[in-house]
Amino acid sequence: MTPDKLAPAGTLAVAPTSMLTAAQFQQLADVPPVLTWFANIDNPQTRRAYQNDLQEFMVFAGIERPDQFRIVTRAHLLAWRRDLERRALSGATIRRKLAALSSLFDYLCEANAVTSNPVKGVKRPKMESQEGKTPAIGDHQTGALLDAPDADTLQGKRDRAIVSTLLYHGLRRAELCALTVGDVQHRRGVAHLRIHGKGESCNICRCIRTPPNCSIRICWRLATPMTAKARCSDR
Repeated sequence: MTPDKLAPAGTLAVAPTSMLTAAQFQQLADVPPVLTWFANIDNPQTRRAYQNDLQEFMVFAGIERPDQFRIVTRAHLLAWRRDLERRALSGATIRRKLAALSSLFDYLCEANAVTSNPVKGVKRPKMESQEGKTPAIGDHQTGALLDAPDADTLQGKRDRAIVSTLLYHGLRRAELCALTVGDVQHRRGVAHLRIHGKGESCNICRCIRTPPNCSIRICWRLATPMTAKARCSDR
């Protein structure tokens, strides 16, 4: 069957800008599912953490080849969990490491590389608390942060707008850096910020109200040209 026969009736098949050679096609077909799972993780922080967790488990279990994941059983995971507990790692760290392995084996199941996910059924440490661990700052600390930038300089005004946005809305650093002038919106006369979500939710936006006059400062900060060095310091 030729590619033009796969296109729905009434549509035009668009020719690709480049084509795989037969050798490239075969090379991609031979890529182990473990590597395609890793390449499919979009978030760089998650990719780095999962890579470290996977490498740690491979060293513990003595895995040297991708096909050896097929013989991993729940007993291997239980032994690894006991080793993590013996090292006095936090419950959150152990949960993340087990979640990384579970994500991998879910993908291997979809690819028919393994028959089941051995991580399922392995009990994970309970949540220590439903409250966040990020310490809050007091009113005097907030005031000190807002007064720190020099209001008489261009960079100081920019920095004060950045700090104000973070303090008023509790944004993530990446969310603040992703803001543009178009994200400052007005709904029924009330100023809102359109915030782009993290990781897989990057296409999901939430809108939050801005305090009076704050949207003017935010617009000014977003529209102010910044050097590459300044942008790196913001991140």
